[in-house]
Formats: sequence, C-alpha cells, structure tokens
Amino acid sequence: MGAGRIAVSAGLKKQFFATRTLTAALAAPLSDADATAQSMDDASPTKWHLAHVTWFLETFVLRDHVAGYRAFDDRFAYLFNSYYEAEGARHTRAHRGLLTRPSLAEILNYREHVDAAIDHVWNNLPVAALQLIELGINHEQQHQELLLTDILHLFSLNPMLPAYWPEAVTPIVQQSTQTQWMQEQSGIFSIGHEGSGFTFDCEGPRHEVLLQPFALATRTVTNREWIEFMSDGGYGDARHWLSDGWGWVQRESITAPLYWRRDDEGKWSSFGLSGLQAVDPNSPVTHISLYEADAYAAWAGARLPTEAEWEVVAAAHDPLGGNQLDAASAVKPVLSADSALFGNAWEWTGSAFRPYPGFKVADGAVGEYNGKFMSGQFVLRGGSCATPRGHVRASYRNFFYPHQRWQFTGLRLAKDA
Repeated sequence: MGAGRIAVSAGLKKQFFATRTLTAALAAPLSDADATAQSMDDASPTKWHLAHVTWFLETFVLRDHVAGYRAFDDRFAYLFNSYYEAEGARHTRAHRGLLTRPSLAEILNYREHVDAAIDHVWNNLPVAALQLIELGINHEQQHQELLLTDILHLFSLNPMLPAYWPEAVTPIVQQSTQTQWMQEQSGIFSIGHEGSGFTFDCEGPRHEVLLQPFALATRTVTNREWIEFMSDGGYGDARHWLSDGWGWVQRESITAPLYWRRDDEGKWSSFGLSGLQAVDPNSPVTHISLYEADAYAAWAGARLPTEAEWEVVAAAHDPLGGNQLDAASAVKPVLSADSALFGNAWEWTGSAFRPYPGFKVADGAVGEYNGKFMSGQFVLRGGSCATPRGHVRASYRNFFYPHQRWQFTGLRLAKDA
C-alpha cells in the first residue's frame, strides 16, 4: 500500500468511527419505546435509522468485499433495507414502527458487531470498499439529521411535550436587520461538482448555465417576518399560492408553520428539540413547505431562487459556516453573524430535482441512491442546524416533496435585478 493511500485510509477510518460514535450519541437520550415508535409514514423510528445505516455497511462493504463474512442476523436484510430493489423484498416503510423486536439494545449490539468487523479488516479492504465506506459515512450523516427531525415529530405528538435536549445550549442570536441583497450580473456560469472530494452522484456532472441578472437576500426570512405574513392574511389569500399549494392549505387547514402553537393571548410558541418555547422573532422561520415558501415570496414581491442562482452565490461562502450540528451543539436555527448561506435552515429553491445534463446512474444497487427519486420533488440548498458540519457544500442537492415540512426547511428570497 502506497504512503498516499495509507494516509487517505487513516483519515477515512477516523471519520468513519467519529460518525458512528455521533449516531450512537444522538440515540443515547432515548428509551426503547422512544426509539421504536413511528409518527408518520415519512418518518422512521430511531431504531430503524440505527440499524439501516449499519445494514448498508454490512451489505455493501462486508458482504460484498470480505470473503467468509457471515451476516449478524439473516433476517435484518428484510427488516432494514430501505428502497434497494436489487436487494430484494423488504419490510413495508409505513410499518417500521411495529418492529418492537429487535430491541434497541440488540440494534446497538449489531452496530458494535459491524464496526468491529470493519475495524478488523480495514487494512485489507480494496479501494472499492473504502469508497463504499465513504459513501456510507455520508449516508449515515444524512440519517443523523433524519433521526433528529423524526424524533422531533414524534415528540411533538406526545401531550407531555417531552424535550429531547432539555438543557440544550442556546446559540447567540444576531438581531435581524433590513434585508440586504447580493447582486449578480448575467453570464454563463458553471455549477455542479468537479474535482476531488466526496459528492453524491446527483451533484454532477459540472455544466454551464446561463443566468440573467439577479439578487439573493443576505439572510433567510425570519419568524418576525413570517408573523407579518400571517397577520396580513397570507394563509387565506389565494392570490399568493400555487394551485396545488392552495388546495393543500385548504385540505389540511394549514395556518402556520409546523410545530407553531398560539395561546389564548395570541402569543406564538414553537415545539422544538428543547421543548415548547416562545417563537424567537429573530430566528429563521423553519418547518415550512415549498408551497408556503413560494406563497411568502409572492406576498413579499420576490421569488424563490433557482438552485443555479443559489450555487453561484454560495460558491464564495464557507460551507463550514453557520449553525450546523456538532457533537455537543444545540439544534436551533439562528441568524449567523456572517449571514452564512450554510447551516441554520435548508433553503427551498424553485428548481425541480431533475438530473443534470450527462447524468448517469451508477451500476449496481447503490445506483438506486438518488437517480430514481428525480420526479416530483424540489431542491433545497445549504444544510440546516441538524446537518452534521462538513456534510454539505455549494453543489449539495437535498430534495423533498413540496408539501413536506418536518425537516428544518426555510427560505431565502431572490429577485430579478
């Protein structure tokens, strides 16, 4: 093994075990009952997240690249496969909360078993296996965020309103200021990933786009501004809404962001991972759908940025900035002092999640990772307070359906210059 590959392997190993440790730490405050329940079809139990990311590593690294490896439990392939058709039948997603067995303790033992097996063979793993481990790290980081947002949704339905982090550190909040604008001239720009470093397949190929002059707000929309939208009848005025969004608002009786509650005196509170707290007027609004974000932008006389516009501006910003998930940080969106485009809240764009020119699906089961979801969803950019720091970059493309809002989703306005 060359010196370069040894250094790369050693750094990857450190990152791998740090990621595995953080996931276990995120689950540590939870009981077996907390980790088993499923609040809705879009969410998964913590136990399932813990086991699924482990099954991914066991299957695509140990099974496929380590001769003689025997699965920890042959039944787990059925229980913890997510959507990989090439891997065969799997447990119905909507019924993951019915898996009272295996227990949380058994799942944690499963994780330790797979970690030990990978550690034992690390120095003999081929490059292809190390590449899959790198994918597995980034895959698990995505599930770390999902673990937090899914447990938040579950706890929000509990009348006791339990706090996941009752003593979470409150970040320093910058007072919101009048919206400023970052101007960009027209031209041909390149977007998408190119060069070294890990990226998901949907981030490339790098290609050129033609943009007209535009401006992007220096900060995301705040709770104070969102309350002004609500007070002006924003949720009741069809003029601001896309047709699908207006139907969704009426059908679901939507009148405020998810987790917001109004008391008898008209004061707003919001349920978060630290429990029920007064809405901070200076923090970014979160837990809103694309429909809501688009309606607000129309009401404000602006629009949502395209993902190309967002990336062109973000390329000059530090992806490690902003409020993101660290090992001991609170998950609370704040306005960053540096007006960061990264962290705080995922930002809806007006762009559909579709393949870039020249995109090709990878061979094998891992080719199912992103490509088959490029229909009916919209792109979000920038990461959130629950995104592990270092996970996102300017080219990173997250995607959700337009009605979904249990993630830390917000918006940044754009306008034609």
